[in-house]
Amino acid sequence: MTALPRGESPGPSAADDDTDVVGSAAAVPAPSEAEETDGTAEPAAPEGADKTDAVGVTEVGAAPAAAALSEAEAELAAQRELRERIEKRKAEKQGPIAAGAKLSGQAADLLAAVRAVESGEKPGAAFFDSPAPAPRRAAPAPVRPREPEPVFAPQGASPEAVAAVTAVLAEGGAPQTLALPAAETLGAQAADVLRADPWQLLAVPTVRPEQADGFARALLGAACGPDDERRTAALVGWLLERAALQGHTALDTSAVRAALAERAVTDPEAAVRHAVAEGVVLVFQDGPDDQEADADAEPGDEAADGAGQEPTQVLLGLERYALAEESLADGLARLVNACEKGADWSEAAAAAGSPSAAELIRAVAAGGLVAHTGGDAARAEPAALIVAARALGLRALGATHSVDGRRRLAEALDEPSAAVTLAGLLSGAEGPGRDADGAIAVDLLVVLDAPQLDVETAAILVESLPDGARLVLSGDPGVLGSAGAGRVFADVLAARACPQVVSRTPDPGPIGELVSGIGIGELNQVAAPGKEVVIVPVQDAGEAVHRTVQLVADSVPRAIGVPSADTQVITVGHGGSAGTRALNAALKQRLNPGPGRFGGFDPGDRVVHVPTPGRTVPGTVVSADAEGLHLDCAGTPVVVPQERVESSVRHGWALSAHQAAGMRWPAVVVVLPGDAAQRLSRAWVYTAFSRGERHLSVVHGVDQALPRAVALPPSQNHTTRLRALLEAQQTVTA
Repeated sequence: MTALPRGESPGPSAADDDTDVVGSAAAVPAPSEAEETDGTAEPAAPEGADKTDAVGVTEVGAAPAAAALSEAEAELAAQRELRERIEKRKAEKQGPIAAGAKLSGQAADLLAAVRAVESGEKPGAAFFDSPAPAPRRAAPAPVRPREPEPVFAPQGASPEAVAAVTAVLAEGGAPQTLALPAAETLGAQAADVLRADPWQLLAVPTVRPEQADGFARALLGAACGPDDERRTAALVGWLLERAALQGHTALDTSAVRAALAERAVTDPEAAVRHAVAEGVVLVFQDGPDDQEADADAEPGDEAADGAGQEPTQVLLGLERYALAEESLADGLARLVNACEKGADWSEAAAAAGSPSAAELIRAVAAGGLVAHTGGDAARAEPAALIVAARALGLRALGATHSVDGRRRLAEALDEPSAAVTLAGLLSGAEGPGRDADGAIAVDLLVVLDAPQLDVETAAILVESLPDGARLVLSGDPGVLGSAGAGRVFADVLAARACPQVVSRTPDPGPIGELVSGIGIGELNQVAAPGKEVVIVPVQDAGEAVHRTVQLVADSVPRAIGVPSADTQVITVGHGGSAGTRALNAALKQRLNPGPGRFGGFDPGDRVVHVPTPGRTVPGTVVSADAEGLHLDCAGTPVVVPQERVESSVRHGWALSAHQAAGMRWPAVVVVLPGDAAQRLSRAWVYTAFSRGERHLSVVHGVDQALPRAVALPPSQNHTTRLRALLEAQQTVTA
């Protein structure tokens, strides 16, 4: 067996602390070392880079067959298919539409009957006294669980491409560690691309403008300057990509111009116009028509709005997110209009276990799209809906954000196979598979943990649902949003695009009482006779680390009865003296000491694996050999190639709140060191405090900053177009 080389745990990545929004609409600040977006993997930052982390939260479902595509390849294929469908639909809209071409189901049958009578093919009497329609087919037999098979990370760029990029990087004085990610990001011709336009290095995660500028100066010499059009175009794209990591799918042109000015661009307006002309970004007017602006128009020019009219907000967006938002809005409208409305599910509603579950069942019977909000206890209501729908003969599924969420949902269902992870459902590793048209074979899909949906995943999901299917988005609006671009659940709620069912089922116990108060901006003292909630005051970060290790290794197992393996530490960020890196190092030394002989890891280490940006898989190190690092991720064997260990695996005794969203543990220790005061928010506190099922310990070193953060209203300053698109559709149909 060939062991991985000795080394440290993974280095930092794209953002360092939990921040899910850009601070102000007037500027686009680049994430600092104290920021984290949890949107990407965690590659080692080059020398001189701002060291930041961004790791998302999604679990990998059951392993696919050996011949199947890898998860990352399947996702890329799904995105390509989505874009092809969007382009095809746009082309169809521009061409002539044959009468009845867009009809389906009963409407199409009626049209065919009329044409048959008119042509004389069939007599009119043939369509009267027809037999009653056949009853709906029973739900198919559950899919037999697949045996777990090793999941390999996707293969990287070719050695030739990496070698060519390495040579170009050496010429420009850039670290050779960027060769592999650059080749993967820019493709087989990455070396030629970088030589012609050195600022394309900004497309590589963790690379900062200062580093790209130094690389360009070394390659181009005096031929480059701060207003080089290649530089300004790359900067515009970089600003929007960074904003996407914080939840934005678009930015106001004034914010982009202000950010460019901070990067020494002397004419930001001309730079924006050039980026639009080059197709780096698209321009949108956020007005009543919400139509794409003319590429020749000057972004931000409000004179064309006319005197006496409200100025129109002009937004810049990347094509991938613009296509995803438009496709998602169209897809949601299709689900609303295509389903059978007013189905009689009254008996199922009457048999529901709670009034909120009955209300949810009635709402779903009446429409194709429903939003359901509530805390963790309210998850019983979507479970009751799935059970009722399956009893009616419908193909009903529940999709969760994580394997832990799938497990908890399966325990509440009559048929555990009706619970899947969203990643597994989209990749085909879980669920009923797809029909002949490529649609998921389902009549009702309930998506739990809906706040974790990013816009691209949501667009692929909705595009994959057949006509007539019903979709329920269920989740707690108080938790942190998705690790990727977009705030789908929040936008659907804000646009009132569908019926909304608000659960009246409170979370039980002292933890539930505490979290419910946080949700409305109150940090209350709660009675905890069984030590369900414990506050541990500390004076500094060193004491915070010491007390955290003591709680996990000794106090919680002894006093609460929860072993260390079932206790999760959650802290504000990855960096700092009490961030995840420092806490993981201290916890490893106490709980699983070792030399780190497998690339910084030892058998038994608790880790998280990031197979693709925005997805985090908790697991345990098993072994290592020539193939790579072997992990056990919730019963699924995963093999991480040696060259990817440093960038995609990190210790997991301590997580950020973004990483922990969608999962729960018997006991949770939340660490609030003094330097975390400025990074707290109500959503962060709500998410972290609600992860514990039986016990919550708070290592408290922020004094009055905690109640102040809870009292502040939730921040809603992310910029997206989905809400406007949904509202425009409602205006058209009204």
